[in-house]
Amino acid sequence: MAGFGFTPEDPSDPEKKPDSSGSFGDFFQQFSNLGINLQAVMAALSGKSTPANLSRELIRDISRKFLAAHGELPITVADLEATKRVMNIADLWLNEATAFPALPLLENCALSRREWIDSTLLGWEELALPLVEGMSEAMSTIFNEALGDATEAELGEQLRGLTGFGPANIPKSAVLAMMGTFVSSLISSQLGQTIGNLATTVTGANDVALPLTGEIKAQLIPQNLANWGSGLDIDANEVGIYLALRELAAARLFAAAPWLRQQIKAAIASYGKGIRIDITAITEQAQQAFDSGQLDFNNPESMTFALSGGLFTPEESETQRAALSNLENILALIEGWIDAVVIEAAGARLPALTRLREAQQRRRATNSPTQQLFASLIGLEVSPRKAREASKFWQDFLSLSDQKTRDEIWSESFLIPSPEQLGDAASFLRSRTIPDDLSGLI
Repeated sequence: MAGFGFTPEDPSDPEKKPDSSGSFGDFFQQFSNLGINLQAVMAALSGKSTPANLSRELIRDISRKFLAAHGELPITVADLEATKRVMNIADLWLNEATAFPALPLLENCALSRREWIDSTLLGWEELALPLVEGMSEAMSTIFNEALGDATEAELGEQLRGLTGFGPANIPKSAVLAMMGTFVSSLISSQLGQTIGNLATTVTGANDVALPLTGEIKAQLIPQNLANWGSGLDIDANEVGIYLALRELAAARLFAAAPWLRQQIKAAIASYGKGIRIDITAITEQAQQAFDSGQLDFNNPESMTFALSGGLFTPEESETQRAALSNLENILALIEGWIDAVVIEAAGARLPALTRLREAQQRRRATNSPTQQLFASLIGLEVSPRKAREASKFWQDFLSLSDQKTRDEIWSESFLIPSPEQLGDAASFLRSRTIPDDLSGLI
């Protein structure tokens, strides 16, 4: 679906340029005709964020507002004690299932929903920033082409008569800064809503299967644990241990493979670099959005719904599809490894393990935290089937090798299997094994 003016470069037509026909004033005239006070928009956005940046305050405010509508419970002494108990049990079991060393268990291993938002906010910002940079760069390119060598006086003349503008000299840098800030505010709004929604469902600090905190640590959210197990007719202690196993396994992986954070960020950056902007698409879809009441510049939250509705979702170029494939593969391998390690750690100790895994798979298929995030920001849908394939790959690999060899794959990014290799663990292992007899290679 064509996005809200954001389209990728067409690799089959390298000479094709974005549609920047018409003057800069003509472009803003269309927004002015919609009743938008452009000067007020510039003033409002100027305090929200800076170009190619994100507004942490806006993200936090919107996520907390979303959370407030759903409610949260404080952490009680009983919550903390129950969390410590299941975390200690899970940590002991994991020692037998992975070569990655244990992490120190925290005294404050139980989080409220609001504490989860605050502790992961910086990580979310780091992950989304490359997307903002890509869109801001695309904005700068198209407006530089549209503005050309226009002087400040000429820009002011083009804007004369638009709602909110009188005679003025308008610096080009101010216009570009406004558009960059506009993009930043849009993504900040969308990210805030997504984080607020996730806070009501994630079960721990690492439940999104992404390294979000500077210092990797394992923590659970008791309120969401209770909701997760509701209606399953499974003992709450088993539910707690199962989710603690997942949380601790993810934490050990992220601590042992610090390159994962940069790899995920690089994939998002590669995606963002392919974005192009089509002014005609922007104005046409803006008109439709305003006519339907979906978008209101005076209401930042309406921009959130515009984003989630796909108005800003770009079409995909080959470069972007490759970036998304790379990202999907990494996320599937993380999720699959966690599942495989939990199976090995739990073994026959959790009678309801099969039912717990089925519940987790249903949740991932319909309400995956990672799915919500990347679907809302870049339109990526991480296939549950891909995660199941990855889990089977790690289980098959272990049956042919050992824990140390399996976990060493995470030591460098170039060692992990490609999407094509997930279906044949034996072949992948052979490709990594040096024969005892090298005479055949001479």
